[in-house]
Amino acid sequence: MSKLQYFIRLTNRLPSMSQVRYGSGQLGDLGSGAGKGGGGGGSIREAGGAFGKMEAGREEEYFYKQQKEQLSKIKNDLNDEISFHEEQIRRHQDAIKRNKERVKGLEHSQ
Repeated sequence: MSKLQYFIRLTNRLPSMSQVRYGSGQLGDLGSGAGKGGGGGGSIREAGGAFGKMEAGREEEYFYKQQKEQLSKIKNDLNDEISFHEEQIRRHQDAIKRNKERVKGLEHSQ
């Protein structure tokens, strides 16, 4: 697979920023009830109390871990992209050097 194909495949796998959850968006305490959304959140969440708070805590932990994994993946993918571009820069600089030497050779032969 060429470097360009690898780069295209790599960037297509990056999650868009709309897929990354930044906050709970809740009004009031977590687990205290249904919240501001259209859905109720399930019978445990609707009832509130200790079970609702525990469930809300688990949900927040899940999304925190998911966000952390996504950010780590983005960081790794961006580092791969940087390496790809640095390699391309090196190749282009080598090509420029070769072409300049060819031009000098042509100038001396005249």
